[in-house]
Amino acid sequence: MIHVHRLPNGVRVVTEDMPSMESAAVGVWIGAGGRHETPDQNGVAHFLEHMAFKGTTRRTALRIAEEIEDVGGYINAYTSREVTAYYARVLGDDVPLAVDLIADIVLDPVFDPREIEVERGVILQEIGQALDTPDDIVFDWLQEAAYPEQPMGRTILGPAERVRAFGADDLRRFVAQNYGPDQIILAAAGAVDHEAIVRQAETLFGHLTPRPQATPDAARFAGGEVRRVKGLEQAHLCLGLPQPGYRDDAVYAAQVFAGALGGGMSSRLFQEAREKRGLCYSIFASVAAYSDTGLLTIYAGTGGDDVAGLSELVIDELRRAADDMTEVEAARARAQMKSGMLMGLESPSARAERLARVLAVWDRVPPLSEAIERIDSVDAATLRAHAAKLLVETPALALYGPVDGAPEAGDLARRLAA
Repeated sequence: MIHVHRLPNGVRVVTEDMPSMESAAVGVWIGAGGRHETPDQNGVAHFLEHMAFKGTTRRTALRIAEEIEDVGGYINAYTSREVTAYYARVLGDDVPLAVDLIADIVLDPVFDPREIEVERGVILQEIGQALDTPDDIVFDWLQEAAYPEQPMGRTILGPAERVRAFGADDLRRFVAQNYGPDQIILAAAGAVDHEAIVRQAETLFGHLTPRPQATPDAARFAGGEVRRVKGLEQAHLCLGLPQPGYRDDAVYAAQVFAGALGGGMSSRLFQEAREKRGLCYSIFASVAAYSDTGLLTIYAGTGGDDVAGLSELVIDELRRAADDMTEVEAARARAQMKSGMLMGLESPSARAERLARVLAVWDRVPPLSEAIERIDSVDAATLRAHAAKLLVETPALALYGPVDGAPEAGDLARRLAA
């Protein structure tokens, strides 16, 4: 059973009792992430997430770790472009502890200068690791190419020079600007008691004063490219095209299309590029949806001699999909999407994540049957029409490795529209 409650100050509490579960997932989702930063703040949301675990006025960093692990639980966090989440997994009896602990690290971090310096070093190592991982960093570069000179195009980690300059005042400023009660969702799933969690939320979050949050700049897909030539073993290719945001009903067609194009071993890209032509080891397509935009991403890793041919094959498959996508392919992609969604929701953590995500989007929790109905409405004609809309776009392109022979984004755009 799903229950939703809104505190007088705007904090939302959403829970789902899963009677067969002995454990629970609980977390706080904040509607603030990388795209809510100014250029000078780039990376501060992620830095703040790290600092939440470094001590509060009630708990040291060690005590935070000990309290959750004393009961066999774990606690973690992540930062995305639109959300920062702090979450824990515990046994049902320990849900009150998890709620208290998460509220404490979110609302009362001390930002000790010594801990800031320690965590600064950790984050700089994280940035260095990302730069040393080609099939990770190429996705950041694709985002930059797709949304240049705007918050949606900046990295979550931020540039090293900004991270080196952040201090406690920068962290407090971002909290004051973005951690208001209207941006907070407390979500829990599993062995949970909704009324008990609401009472605890009233105690822990009820004192917060509503505050305005600046609206982030609208995302504007531009296309273009980022190319880094380097003597790597593989050429890493990322191609992006604009898609609808998650409030647009067309997002279901976008997701099913990505599945048919490159979602599995039976998909067009995998069959044509890897199985038939042997042009790559890894190739896939996926869609990321945001509040006002989305991005179809096609990734492949290949040899330098094959990167040009593989780039052209990807464009040709996009064009072909607009002409001959079949009902068999549409049905297979729908089945994959539905099974992936339903199988993924068999854990309390995934359920809590979904509760927070959909409540943030629609201010309600629609039944799963509604999503399944939308997916089932996507047929082959819908997919062909969706593909046709992509043919007039200039792709975003990110290339890394021995990629000097790869076509430019403009060349691919002309091939796409031919």
